[in-house]
Amino acid sequence: MVKNLQKSFGYRTVAEGEKTFLVKSVFEEVARRYDLMNDLMSFGVHRLWKHELIKMIRPRENMHLLDLAGGTGDIACRFLKTTQEFKGCSATVVDINHAMILQGESRAIDQGIINGLTWIVADGATLPFKDQSFDTCTISFGLRNFTYIEESLKEILRILKPGGFFFCLEFSKVSSKIFDKLYRFYSFEVIPRIGEMVANNKSAYQYLVESIDRFYTQDELKSLMTTTGYQNVAYQNLSGGVAAIHSGQKLT
Repeated sequence: MVKNLQKSFGYRTVAEGEKTFLVKSVFEEVARRYDLMNDLMSFGVHRLWKHELIKMIRPRENMHLLDLAGGTGDIACRFLKTTQEFKGCSATVVDINHAMILQGESRAIDQGIINGLTWIVADGATLPFKDQSFDTCTISFGLRNFTYIEESLKEILRILKPGGFFFCLEFSKVSSKIFDKLYRFYSFEVIPRIGEMVANNKSAYQYLVESIDRFYTQDELKSLMTTTGYQNVAYQNLSGGVAAIHSGQKLT
């Protein structure tokens, strides 16, 4: 892995090591209010997007899910609730931020979700798993925060079983020019103020909207996944492109 590269942190350009530190700091500061802010910022629509993601996963018996950048474990918990009638299912949540993991563990216990759920603090670019360990990997609103995106995509391929799928739910690019103007106004003028009032951290949510604006378009991420080695790469826009679910398969 080449060192001392420049990376984007929102609209700023920083050293790669600094980006990792800054992203960790952002999520440490907002961990306690993270789930509440998701509901407020999206008016609860993120729940519908995640429901669609779980449908696309097509849960089945003996499925092992890796929820990467899993934060508070929302996707993993949804998956395990869906697979309660199936045998042998498990979910492993990996996040680089220990504060988010702690929030997730507490949240899962409150929901009575304990069995089949594992929590690990690790970097997505160097996953602590053997080759071909998981049937499916998900990332929900986390890929744009990675310091090493391409390396992480390769790591996901490594740990997926042949035939396994990677699903990435991420904020994306709005398709309508008229809607885009309204969305940008809401993103840059309203969301940071909500972050200031609710999470007492305006700068964290300023970074969030900047990181969304700087992230790949739908077709750019599709191309990156294809060149990284994924097959059957596709994406599905949600809410007019406010978010999208990208999917790719490991065939061999």
